[in-house]
Amino acid sequence: MAARVVCLSPYSKQQVEGLFAGRHPVEIVTVPDPPAPDAVLSACSEADLVIADKRHKHRLPREVLEQMSRCLLIQMPAVGYDVIDHRAAAEFEIAVANAAGYNRDAVADWTIMAILNLVRRGAWGDRGMRDGGWPKPEMMGHELGALTVGIVGLGNVGSALATRLRAFAERMSFEDVLERADIVCVHVPLDQETHHFIDAGALKRMKKGAFLVNASRGPVVDEKALVAALESGHLGGAGLDVFEQEPTPADNPLRGMENVFFSPHGGGFTAESEARVLDVVRDNLSRVLDGEEPANVVNGVRLGARLRR
Repeated sequence: MAARVVCLSPYSKQQVEGLFAGRHPVEIVTVPDPPAPDAVLSACSEADLVIADKRHKHRLPREVLEQMSRCLLIQMPAVGYDVIDHRAAAEFEIAVANAAGYNRDAVADWTIMAILNLVRRGAWGDRGMRDGGWPKPEMMGHELGALTVGIVGLGNVGSALATRLRAFAERMSFEDVLERADIVCVHVPLDQETHHFIDAGALKRMKKGAFLVNASRGPVVDEKALVAALESGHLGGAGLDVFEQEPTPADNPLRGMENVFFSPHGGGFTAESEARVLDVVRDNLSRVLDGEEPANVVNGVRLGARLRR
């Protein structure tokens, strides 16, 4: 009997079928572009496996999960899984897995690029030249080796960043990182505990003139507080590839700030990382169809007897 695989990400049926390459009989179901909550509910209620939305737009809340009585695994083809109520999924014995580490090197590379653009004013100088100027006097920056970089979240990405910056990293409290670092880089997952983790109080504790780089998830940083810290001159600048609202509105005051380096979701987006995440999805879905426990489960569910039925 073919397993019903529902794909909420923008992959074609042919792409998803190719993941199984004739190894397992599958029925692939896709849904319309978001928002389409009714279509998501209808498709997922009969799913054996679900590929969640890497765009973080189609959501899987409790009211959908409680209808998914056949589902064994929800596979997120990304690191962040905040669009899935993973706690409710655990109650219903549905494993939720992510693609931890697939974009580690890509995000670490982007973070280095963001840091250098901020401290050496690279993108700003490029814009000035293209506008007909000669911004040489204003290009005075700082050498990275003279600065202290604080990494909040020493997981896959944070560790890769630490390797690029130095062969080792000194561990210290969150408060000490904020107070001592010239550049604070944020690499934590988004969850209830980390929503607005970097708030007005945290920003106030940062050194005057320090830089903030966020390559995790937008709501980890209180954007209104960030705008205030930049407008007041307390922060020297910010590097962002994620935002509280995406796409970020045209009237977002961050867009008009010369000391903000933007790259919407550019951190993890490389040809290598895109190929790697599909390998992760293929391997984990195949494990479940082979009767094995999936890898990178984030909500503690072991399928056990359900896989042996």
